Amino acid sequence: MTRGIKNIPKRFIAFQFLILSLISSCTQTVNRQTVDKQKTATTELTISAAASMQDVLTDIEDLYTQQHPQVKIALNFGSSGSLENQIEQGAPIDIFISAAPKQMNDLEAKKLLLAKTRQDLVRNQMVLIVPLDNQSIVDFADLAKESTKQIALGEPTSVPAGQYAEEILTNLNIIDAVRLKSVYGKDVRQVLSYVETGNVDAGIVYRTDAESSKQVKTVAIALPQTHSPIIYPVAIIKDSNHPQAAQQMLQFLFSPKAQAIFKQYGFVSINNKQLTTEDTSFCFT
Repeated sequence: MTRGIKNIPKRFIAFQFLILSLISSCTQTVNRQTVDKQKTATTELTISAAASMQDVLTDIEDLYTQQHPQVKIALNFGSSGSLENQIEQGAPIDIFISAAPKQMNDLEAKKLLLAKTRQDLVRNQMVLIVPLDNQSIVDFADLAKESTKQIALGEPTSVPAGQYAEEILTNLNIIDAVRLKSVYGKDVRQVLSYVETGNVDAGIVYRTDAESSKQVKTVAIALPQTHSPIIYPVAIIKDSNHPQAAQQMLQFLFSPKAQAIFKQYGFVSINNKQLTTEDTSFCFT
């Protein structure tokens, strides 16, 4: 046996060593590739938010993904009521931002929110807007006049802006006159579009939506006492596939950088108690 081993050609032994080295090298390469892939794996978060958040969240998303390149964010906008229904039906949502507490209250009552993640994010105001060339409407009371033919409002059963608008009109005692000539939008952005295109004489939208358009002008701001506080609550959905990543994103929304972007678009910090129609950061156009 010893003599047999000694007689094995050196070339054959060298070949075996070469094969073993190649196998070892390939294994190390595969392992490194696996580790690198794990490090660069992308987490995909889905945020469902009220339509009035479209512009501001797009900017916040850009900033967040620049700082966290391993995170990809899908933004889903619509009326708060329709988004609530999507969550109730099991849509894969990680974070929900509603334009009113009602929809968040409903989800919380059904235990669909991750415990202790609900917070109030920002506030807003309701304003009356008209096309740029409209000179006949200068206040909410003008909506009841015969000269005002059509008024755009959000659908009150599913759109918080529509619910707030109804509260305003009810408190001003003109709801019956306005209902007869109301055109309803599926979300606040559609209401804005109706006014921008001149298809209606006026519309009631959030201040932030009015400020986003150069095709309308704001003629009046609703007094705070004429409607419920306009608060945007945010929470992580209980069935989120990425609760840790969602928690990091939630914390970022309250960071000074994100709050500065909200302010830039006209939203008001939840800690600012002095929200009035005399807010100096707002101008009529």
